[in-house]
Amino acid sequence: MQNQRLGRGMNLGNALEAPNEGEWGVVLEDWFFEKIKNAGFHSVRIPVRWSAHAAADPPYALEAMFVDRVKWAVEQALSRELLVVLNIHHYDELIQDPAGEKARFLGIWRNIAAEFKDYPGELIFEVLNEPNGDLNTALWNSYLAEAIAVIRERNPGRTIMVGPANWYSLYYLSNLDLPGDDQNIIVSFHYYNPFQFTHQGAEWVTGSDAWLGTTWIGTMDEQQAVLDDLTFAADWGALHNRPLNIGEFGAYYKADMTSRARWTAFVTSRAEMLDMSWSYWEFIAGFGAYDPAADEWRTPLLNALIPPALP
Repeated sequence: MQNQRLGRGMNLGNALEAPNEGEWGVVLEDWFFEKIKNAGFHSVRIPVRWSAHAAADPPYALEAMFVDRVKWAVEQALSRELLVVLNIHHYDELIQDPAGEKARFLGIWRNIAAEFKDYPGELIFEVLNEPNGDLNTALWNSYLAEAIAVIRERNPGRTIMVGPANWYSLYYLSNLDLPGDDQNIIVSFHYYNPFQFTHQGAEWVTGSDAWLGTTWIGTMDEQQAVLDDLTFAADWGALHNRPLNIGEFGAYYKADMTSRARWTAFVTSRAEMLDMSWSYWEFIAGFGAYDPAADEWRTPLLNALIPPALP
C-alpha cells in the first residue's frame, strides 16, 4: 500500500546532498514542492549528506541548523500531501572505510530516527544511497540489519527503503539479505541503462564524451533490453514478496531531448505495468525535468513522466 502511494516521484537532487546546500547550484525553495505537486507527482525523494553535518565523535550529534533545514524540506512536502523518502546520501567516508565509519553511520541513524520519530507515516527512511566500493555485499547486509534495528528502536512502524550493494544495481538484488520478520520495507534499485546513453558527456564519468550523440530510438532491441532488466527485478520482488521502487533514473541533458523523453516514457510506463513506484532523477539540475532559466517544465520530459490525460 505504501509503495502504491509513493507512485510517481521526483528527486530533489543537487541540494542537501551537496557538501553544503547551494554548492552544486541548487537551494531548495517552497515553490519546488508546489510545482511538483501541481504537476501530478505523488512523492519526493530528498537526498541528504548527513555525514557533512554530524560530529566525528559519539554520540555523533547532528548540526541543529541543518536538522531544521531538512525538517523544513520534509514539512514542505508533507503539507502538500506529498510522501517523502529521506535518505543518507554521499556518505563517502563509509564507502571508503566501512569498519572505521560503522559506529558513526549507526549513530547518525539513531539521531535521525530520534529527530523524526513523531513525523507521520508519509515519511519514509532510506538507509543509504548506493553502497559500493569497500562497502561490499557481505558488509552491507550486516550494516543494513543493524541500521534497521536502530531505526526500529524509535520508529517501529515507519516504512524503510533499502537497496542492494554495487550502486543499487538490480542485478545485486539477489544478494540482498532482509529481515524476514519485517514486512514494512520497500526495496529500491537505480536504473540508468543503457549507461552510454544516459550518461553521455557526464563530467564525472571518465570517457563519457566519446558517447556524445548516442540516441535511444526505442527499437525492438532497445525496448527489450529495458524490459528484460525491469522484469528481472520484478521477478525477484515477486519471489520474495517485496514491493519495488526505482529510486533514481534519468538521462543527462547532453543527450537529445527526443531520446531522453522517449526512454523516460518507456521506463516509467513499464515500471508502472510491473507495479513499481519510481522517482525521477531529478528536478532542476543536469538531468532536470524543470528548466530554471525558462521557469517552466521541460514539456517532453514532464509528459513522459506524467502523461497528459486523454480528453
